[in-house]
Amino acid sequence: MPESAARQGLVVALQANYGWVELDQSGPEGCRRLLCTRRTRLAKSGQIICVGDRVRVEGIDWIAGRGAVAAVEPRSVLLARPPVANVSLVVVVVALAEPALDPLQLSRFLLTAEATGQAVLLVLAKADLLPEAAVAAWLERVAAWGYRAVPVSTRTGRGLDALRERLSRPGLAVISGPSGVGKSSLLNALKPDLDLRVASVSGRLQRGRHTTRHVELFALAPGALVADSPGFNRPELPGDPARLARLFPEVRRALERAECRFSNCLHRGEPGCAVGCDWERHGWYAEWVGDLRERAARADAPGVSQGPGEASLRRRGDRLEPRLDQQWRQPSRRSQRQQAWREGRDDQDGGQP
Repeated sequence: MPESAARQGLVVALQANYGWVELDQSGPEGCRRLLCTRRTRLAKSGQIICVGDRVRVEGIDWIAGRGAVAAVEPRSVLLARPPVANVSLVVVVVALAEPALDPLQLSRFLLTAEATGQAVLLVLAKADLLPEAAVAAWLERVAAWGYRAVPVSTRTGRGLDALRERLSRPGLAVISGPSGVGKSSLLNALKPDLDLRVASVSGRLQRGRHTTRHVELFALAPGALVADSPGFNRPELPGDPARLARLFPEVRRALERAECRFSNCLHRGEPGCAVGCDWERHGWYAEWVGDLRERAARADAPGVSQGPGEASLRRRGDRLEPRLDQQWRQPSRRSQRQQAWREGRDDQDGGQP
């Protein structure tokens, strides 16, 4: 394959085993977007492809508009959920109402965003559904956490100009948040020609309906891309308890003013702690640190027996997940066949040993 036949491009969407790649330079007849597979050698080496990746495409069939991703350029950052590469801004979108805003869930989303090391922007959607005093109270509350939030309303247009200006800066921004908070509606308001599918919140449970099924990039301005992503309701916490504290702006601000007495301080009321306990999210932080330390200890001691009714943990990839308690496990087919054979033999022997 001659090198001149290859093209550089950006992965703008993934669906099933295929990816859409936007080329840097147009091909014959102005072809700019190709439906691509992944070269076998990438699959064998375990190389995954994510939206936002810079890639090299070979084996291009310009007439059919197809090609194959042959190489992936090194990433600057990778957001695990939603899986987006080379992100420069993480936009956390939550609704003030319908569904009601859960501060604990919001904190988990903010921690996930902070873990990328990139800039974080908090958007409070559906601001028209609450009285102005309630909106102001939320703005003051998250400001104490360290976030200057943008209240928006797709119905009244509040905050859309400010948000559009921020997202029109060069870079790749990813929109994340729970289902039903209006992420796709927000993008439709910012760029009406997108015409993304939306749905109302479930009336009975006040839960969001999943309308976005995959991650896809859209251009809001030259050089400015934004990724719409499926909603999910329970982000995973970062796995390192020692790293968790730095993901809280409250902790970072306190440590800029003073240092803790001990270098391994976990900021849970230890002597000489510069952070202290006088901040709203400290209780959640202390609980999460305890959970992470317990999980780490149990993972390091796989031979330790678990208590009655207590599920152990197993490692899958880079995360821990609970094992199903023995009483809820289904026996394997092999065990079922062995049990049937034993019962049949007991019947033949008249139940005698």
